[in-house]
Amino acid sequence: MAPDAYAVRELLEQDRPVHCVLESRLDGAPDLSPRELGGFLWGADDGSGGRLRAAIFHGGNLLPVGEDLPALEAIAGQLARTGRGCSSIVGTADAVSVIWPVLARRWGPARAVRNNQPFLVIDRPPDVAFDPAVRVVTPAETNRFLPAAAAMFTEEIGIPPTGYDNGAGYRARVTDLVMAGRALARFDSRGSIEFKAEIGAVSAGGAQIQGVWVRPDLRGRGLGTPAMAAVLRHALRLAPTATLYVNDYNEIARRMYQRLGMRQTHTLSTVLF
Repeated sequence: MAPDAYAVRELLEQDRPVHCVLESRLDGAPDLSPRELGGFLWGADDGSGGRLRAAIFHGGNLLPVGEDLPALEAIAGQLARTGRGCSSIVGTADAVSVIWPVLARRWGPARAVRNNQPFLVIDRPPDVAFDPAVRVVTPAETNRFLPAAAAMFTEEIGIPPTGYDNGAGYRARVTDLVMAGRALARFDSRGSIEFKAEIGAVSAGGAQIQGVWVRPDLRGRGLGTPAMAAVLRHALRLAPTATLYVNDYNEIARRMYQRLGMRQTHTLSTVLF
C-alpha cells in the first residue's frame, strides 16, 4: 500500500461508516491509482509530509474527509482552480459548509443544495418483520430493474439519468450493481417491480444503501417498512453497519427508518450540479 494510502486510511478511521463510499474505492485502489480509484485524492498534511489533516476525493462525486475545516477550505481553494468533474458534492454538513462557498466561485451555481440530510446507521437486524419476497435481482432481470431505478433517480434528483451519454453511464452503473448482487427488489405476479433499493457501496466499515423506492400506486400501504427490513438484513451480512442518508423533509421515510431502529449519527449536505 502506498504511504499516502495509509494516511488516507487514518483519516477514514475517524468514522468509517460515514466514509464507507470512499473506503470502498480505496479497497479497489490500494496505491491510489486515479484509474482504479475513479478520480483523484487531494490532501493537506501537517507540514511534515506525514499525517493528513484532511482530504477530498474528486471523481464522479466530490467527497470531503476529515474534521480539520481550515485544511478542507485550503484544499477547496486548490480544487477551485481546476475544472469541475463531479456531478455532486456529498459530505458532512460542516465540511460542505466550508468547501462549497470556495468552490462556488468557480463551479457555481448549483442546481440544488440540500443542507440537512440525516445520516442514519444500524448495526443489528431490525426488530420488525421483514418481507421475504424482497430478494436479490438476477442479471436476467436487469432490464426490468432499470426503469424502476431511473424512475427513482428522476424523482429524487429532479432530472432523468440520461446525461450527455443518453444514459449509457447510468445503465452501466446499475448493471454493475445487479451483477454484484447488490440490487434488491420485490416483484409482483407480472414481474413488475413494487419496491427496490441498492447497496451502493460496501467496505469493511459499512454498507451504504441508496435508491430506496416504492412504486407510486403502492405507497401508503405499509409495504416499505418490511421491505426495508429485508434490505437491512441483507446489507448487514455484507458489513458490520448499514447506512443511508435521507432528506430532512421526507418525514414519511424518516419515520419508517426510525421504526426500523436506525439512528442518526451525522448530518450530511449535498450540492447537485
